[in-house]
Amino acid sequence: MNPVLEAKNINKFFRKPVLFQALKDISFSVAKGEFASIMGKSGCGKSTLLYILSTMDTDYEGELFLNGELISGKTKNELATIRNEHIGFVFQFHYLLPEFTILENVMLPAKKLGIKSLEEIEHDAMEKLKLLHIEEQALKIASRISGGQKQRVAIARALINNPTIIMGDEPTGNLDSHNADNVFNIFKELREEQKLSLLVVTHDKDFADKTDRIIEMGDGMII
Repeated sequence: MNPVLEAKNINKFFRKPVLFQALKDISFSVAKGEFASIMGKSGCGKSTLLYILSTMDTDYEGELFLNGELISGKTKNELATIRNEHIGFVFQFHYLLPEFTILENVMLPAKKLGIKSLEEIEHDAMEKLKLLHIEEQALKIASRISGGQKQRVAIARALINNPTIIMGDEPTGNLDSHNADNVFNIFKELREEQKLSLLVVTHDKDFADKTDRIIEMGDGMII
């Protein structure tokens, strides 16, 4: 079975202020429906790797495949479309637009993709909010809800285009243990019910221990 995401011999160099190799020959894959986490000390290259895997950083050596297709070397516009269609993001900070409603925030990536009508997008956004048990907050302004609720909205937004994989960069880093557990359980449900693949960079050992596999990093390498 084809992996959803595959990295082959990824090397990353920073050239300023001095030449520094941030990633050294990274190869691994994420299977369909797998929930994997990346752990390692600060500065080991976790976030650098995630930026490459998420197609945001294209300045690297090696090959990256998404759904079996080679995506290294594609143009910025092609990558933006691929990212919007296939990758959902959940960050440590939810990056919601504070003056927009919850519903409007969730609709944004689908409006950007521009495939569905506004009515369809609104319907899909409500469905995602229901999935995360936050639909009753749909018309509230984003600045008016709690931190735990904001992270749920951020997950709903990541799901709006029915991505192949969700990538998280410290998605529980800003939450207390109760809300961190909630986020983990939501991810687990998504994997079980929607067969979604998940790849999460985390410092939270308790969180990582519950995932299917921990990819341990140190000094720019997978240990």
